Amino acid sequence: PLTTTWTIVYIALVLTTILVLNYANSSAGRATYAVLQDEIAAESMGVNVTRYKMLAFIIGAATASIGGTLTATYLGTVTPSDFTFMKSIDVLIIVVFGGIGSFTGSFVAAILLGIINTFLQPFGQLRMIIYAVALILIMIFRPGGLLGTWEFRFGTFLSNKLKKKEKGETE
Repeated sequence: PLTTTWTIVYIALVLTTILVLNYANSSAGRATYAVLQDEIAAESMGVNVTRYKMLAFIIGAATASIGGTLTATYLGTVTPSDFTFMKSIDVLIIVVFGGIGSFTGSFVAAILLGIINTFLQPFGQLRMIIYAVALILIMIFRPGGLLGTWEFRFGTFLSNKLKKKEKGETE
């Protein structure tokens, strides 16, 4: 029997997303981003480059281990044949479509890729050619990804909804 359910996957997704977003928006996250952009400049500003590189590696490994654990408990066993070159292409497509460094874009791209994958299954290997063409077009016309630098902010979304509700009551 499956020990991983979709409920557990969604809970893990939400918790991991909250943790990563909180880290990214913290001073440690900004220091990590500074190291990513220019190590020498970050170090000259007093950022401990080694510490933040190690921290980024640890966070990446932790999130990957959560995904790996969920996959293993869902499939029952994990073998190298479960992670082929095509799986790497799927991840590359998600990153390029979503935009490197865009959390919202990555979510949207992953959802779109899942839907597109379902519709393109009957086409077999032709779907890889379609993906290659789509990757090239995205890199040419939208190098920042589908959403660019736009990020979904739940607080902004909630305050806009409340403002609209208040406007409707006052009129």
